[in-house]
Amino acid sequence: MTQTPDRPWLFRTYAGHSTAKDSNALYRGNLAKGQTGLSVAFDLPTQTGYDSDHELARGEVGKVGVPVAHLGDMRSLFDDIPLEKMNTSMTINATAPWLLALYIAVAEEQGADVKKLQGTVQNDIIKEYLSRGTYVCPPKPSLRMITDVAAYCYTNVPKWNPMNVCSYHLQEAGATPEQELAFALATATAVLDDVRGKVPAEDFATVVGRISFFVNAGIRFVTEMCKMRAFVDLWDEICEQRYGVTDPKMRRFRYGVQVNSLGLTEQQPENNVYRILIEMLAVTLSKNARARAVQLPAWNEALGLPRPWDQQWSLRMQQILAFETDLLEYDDLFDGNPAVDRKVEALKQGARDELAQIDGMGGAVAAIEYMKGRLVDSNSARLGRIETGDTTVIGVNKFTEGADSPLTAGDGAIMVVDKAAEADQISRLEQWRNDRDEGAVKAALADLRRAAEDGSNIMPASIAAAKAGVTTGEWGSAIRAVFGEYRAPTGVGKSVSNQTEGLDHIRDAVDAVSDKLGRRLKFVVGKPGLDGHSNGAEQIAVRARDCGMDITYEGIRLTPEQIVSAALEEQAHVIGLSILSGSHVPLIEDVLKRMKRAGLSDIPLIVGGIIPEDDAAHLRALGVAKVYTPKDFELNTIMMDIVALLDSKAVAAE
Repeated sequence: MTQTPDRPWLFRTYAGHSTAKDSNALYRGNLAKGQTGLSVAFDLPTQTGYDSDHELARGEVGKVGVPVAHLGDMRSLFDDIPLEKMNTSMTINATAPWLLALYIAVAEEQGADVKKLQGTVQNDIIKEYLSRGTYVCPPKPSLRMITDVAAYCYTNVPKWNPMNVCSYHLQEAGATPEQELAFALATATAVLDDVRGKVPAEDFATVVGRISFFVNAGIRFVTEMCKMRAFVDLWDEICEQRYGVTDPKMRRFRYGVQVNSLGLTEQQPENNVYRILIEMLAVTLSKNARARAVQLPAWNEALGLPRPWDQQWSLRMQQILAFETDLLEYDDLFDGNPAVDRKVEALKQGARDELAQIDGMGGAVAAIEYMKGRLVDSNSARLGRIETGDTTVIGVNKFTEGADSPLTAGDGAIMVVDKAAEADQISRLEQWRNDRDEGAVKAALADLRRAAEDGSNIMPASIAAAKAGVTTGEWGSAIRAVFGEYRAPTGVGKSVSNQTEGLDHIRDAVDAVSDKLGRRLKFVVGKPGLDGHSNGAEQIAVRARDCGMDITYEGIRLTPEQIVSAALEEQAHVIGLSILSGSHVPLIEDVLKRMKRAGLSDIPLIVGGIIPEDDAAHLRALGVAKVYTPKDFELNTIMMDIVALLDSKAVAAE
């Protein structure tokens, strides 16, 4: 037994919404409730380098996080929060240099000693190509910006973690534990291989010691706990053998965690409380592989935006485990356990095999398309097991009967972003532009472009641009102008579906309706707006392809105009749109208007996403043929719905 209890991990809540002012009030409230670190969620325009008034930002402002368009927004976000004393995690990747620059500028305005700043920028662009979709530039210049941040921070902001290798979204995209281990470690080595040439050899171990990880923990908590022990061993092995780091402190595997959101269910959502608790145990029970920071989703995230009370409930879960139980009084509970040791070794070997494959292809950057295809296949297999009942999900495919939850009843059961927040944000952005020194802005942007072009570290020019009043969209435009834009592979074209059971009758139905239509059923799948969560769209596209439909799926970040143009060009019989960012109403309204103008009103439009019932009713009233939410997990049923829609249309045409 340990004589003195260990210090608990950092308690965080992933939060941000509407405006910087509203988010600041939320942060200060959470800190007053005992939260010990901040975890900032940014909205999609901020994550992808657009201003709030950009065409692609329509409907997305303040939805999945806080909009930060300039230094004034960052000031408001941390008003009355002393950054020198705070540990702040910022979930930002493609625009990580810019948001860190804004953060440093605000800290300096507060009079903080920048060398004392503690926190993390996620800054993992490779997983964006694989699973989350908030990338901007191609892989090589993106990797360069990651390592620019690392090289800048280790001397100027030495307590800051310049990169948080993120395997969280890999698991959300369907990764197996072995894939999560391997893809994350391959990303870390790609970054360290690149940064090695940017710092003196004698300082390289220090940079290695600042790399941290952000992981996921699913419901199979014994496997997940063993996965974390495998992460510890493999990282130590890589640091020592690949990089020659001898100091055990610099080889320590440091990670934060958010437990799995993929498994949260819309059906019987109160069960999610138990799921979250069990998943938290995976990253806290084993002392030698314990998380340094934990943030938990809210029980109702499959329904919509959580309220402050819902986030408080998840915070209290952490506090009860840390302060009421005796967990922190003991040494590691699993050392020497033969079952655990066997599982850890099996996971490590599986990860090593996958890493060897990636290294043989030239590393993580070169293997992006391979890894993306593996994730699509793994997710297809996962969904197939749920559909067939091989994987049990309580309330979804087993024990589905139950009383309605009183927690979801009535108005205010989930939080809704104020519809006026977007207009307010845009108004303040316009005022910011009007009030700044345009000459200083132009000079700062010229310096930024010059740094991007000549290979200088991007951070000093970004900090100067932040202080000059440059906006997020202007920073993003300057970077795009030099490095170009990128469209990541969808993983659909090369995927090999694991789901064949029960498809014969659907294929027959697709053949029959295709005969009635006069050609193969054409299904255009699209993702309008900035939402990069492509897993659902990918799985729909794969299953539709396997059922014999002719599929067009061009990936994420399409405008309504591009979707309607694709439907015209491809002569679509049906259009399917996936939106998980909460921007479904304005985007679908726009698509429907454009379809009407293009003479496509007779083509069925189906929509999937996290869509409250009131919004679903509104979309159906507008003319949407079908609305699907996370409860609609049976993809074969969706396929037959599509066939039925087109069959009735064909019959009517006769």
